[in-house]
Amino acid sequence: MRRHRNRGHFDPFRSTHLRGVGVCAIAALLVYAAGCGTTRSTDTSRTATEQLLISDSIDRTVQQINLRALAGQSVYLDETYLTGIVDRAYLSSTLRQHMLASGCILASSRDKAEYIVEARAGAVGTNHHELLFGIPAVNLPSVVGLTIGVPTSIPEVPIVKRTDRRGVTKLAVYAYHRESGAPIWQSGIAVDRSTAKDTWVLGAGPFQRGTIHQGYEFAGSKIPIPLGDKSSKPGEGPVAIQDEHTFLQSPSSPILLPPIRQAEAPASAEDGDEETTTK
Repeated sequence: MRRHRNRGHFDPFRSTHLRGVGVCAIAALLVYAAGCGTTRSTDTSRTATEQLLISDSIDRTVQQINLRALAGQSVYLDETYLTGIVDRAYLSSTLRQHMLASGCILASSRDKAEYIVEARAGAVGTNHHELLFGIPAVNLPSVVGLTIGVPTSIPEVPIVKRTDRRGVTKLAVYAYHRESGAPIWQSGIAVDRSTAKDTWVLGAGPFQRGTIHQGYEFAGSKIPIPLGDKSSKPGEGPVAIQDEHTFLQSPSSPILLPPIRQAEAPASAEDGDEETTTK
């Protein structure tokens, strides 16, 4: 019996298999040579928008309080009734800065102050509401035996969507004489709010505006829209919290600091002649 050998026979299946193995090996080498990386993104427990809304509303509310009645007096800020509110440290520091800007002298302790200033907060927080023109997201009821390949919900299809968020601060401050407890001054109720408004139109957005934004923004980028000059005119009153200012000592201020030296005018020749003549 003669054995037949097909030395020159071509096997297409074996050739295809070898090419596939070669391609996989080359791809693995390329992946190994290029390397790989992982990007990890995290968010803080409180969003930046929430913190900006609260801090902006605090700035606006404190700015309403006129502390000029205590200018030049030694005062101590009692923070007892601010315990438990959101961002207490920021509110306390803003009040202290505003007191300094109004001309008050901050005492390091209660016993060293002539007057006690107490502050209380009726509200420091945020709220929001949404408005949607379109089809809201809907969860579909599940049917036994038909769950495979069938969507369980319909996504939101907005035509126009708007989100309005606000930060609100309500504050009151009053002062009394430390030793006698006699009432000296009260601010009344100061309330102000900050805003952040986002709008989507046919899926494009968000178009952002509000007190925490610098003009109009689109997805975080500023949109140059000329709205006219709304800058306030300089005038008398407390120094704005957001403005830089250098405080100089007033001649009538009781602050125990070295007086600011001013350049003396040189004596004129006529004065010297008069002194000589007098002598």
